[in-house]
Amino acid sequence: MIPLAEIHRAREVLEGVAVRTPLVRLDADTDAEIWLKLELLQPVRSFKIRGAGSAVLQASDEELAGGVLTASAGNMAQGLAYAARLRGVPATIVVPEHAPQTKIDAIERYDGRVIKVSYDEWWHTLMRGEYPGVDGLFVHPVADDRVMAGNGTIGLELLEQLDGFDAVVVPYGGGGLVTGIASAVKAERPEVRFYAAEPETAAPVTATFAAGGVPTPVQYVPSFVDGSGSRELIPKVWAHASELLDGACALPLADVADAVRLLAERTRVIAEGAGALAVAAALKHDVGQRVVCVVSGGNVDTAVLVRILAGELP
Repeated sequence: MIPLAEIHRAREVLEGVAVRTPLVRLDADTDAEIWLKLELLQPVRSFKIRGAGSAVLQASDEELAGGVLTASAGNMAQGLAYAARLRGVPATIVVPEHAPQTKIDAIERYDGRVIKVSYDEWWHTLMRGEYPGVDGLFVHPVADDRVMAGNGTIGLELLEQLDGFDAVVVPYGGGGLVTGIASAVKAERPEVRFYAAEPETAAPVTATFAAGGVPTPVQYVPSFVDGSGSRELIPKVWAHASELLDGACALPLADVADAVRLLAERTRVIAEGAGALAVAAALKHDVGQRVVCVVSGGNVDTAVLVRILAGELP
């Protein structure tokens, strides 16, 4: 687990940068009690400000001498650009070619420089931790201890906001979010179960559980659930996450779209695909009686949202 002291340190440096997001109950047609941790209400409309802020604000001036660099589909990019602007250093973001324009526009609003590449080149950048011709501190969007500690501050808040929850469902892209949250929660309440939610078009965690824990790559098919899912597990993070997770759910895209629509209709919350994944999982799978769903982000293209609200699949 990520040490609790590191998570508390992250909370200190994030004071005044990340906000304490509300936890509200979902009015849903289910016997389970579903609670929503609304991370889409962060300044960059996703939880990523916690990890990015933790990493950048704790970095030394020497580390930041060349600016910062990351590889991100959009939300970490925004968080990093936002945090870099607070430190007065440039941010360069390598994004996959299918990244939503809404997220690219937001990166540029925060003064980030965008480099768009193929998914394969983006993945190689993510795994290598560098991009040709770009200097700066590489902040991995997932496999960075300070990033995961920042994510863990969500877990500290959950423990303060709700008694008696027995399960937490978290969207899984690289595993840094669930690793951070579960590290904080299980340090105090080890009996709480954690589940990863993935789109079935990119679900290596679900495939790995089905294979008895043997890491299992999958074919990656881009979809409107761009903030979660991948083609394979990141070894460093999976070493943490595999000890903290109790299971995984791969959701059909239609179920995720239904969850986006339900959140809009019942709570007036606009979630992106990845943000609705945990809700889709809690509605379709028996994961617990008092369940927290992490609604991780709300950066969705307007055209995609319109189609979902009209009952179509983007």
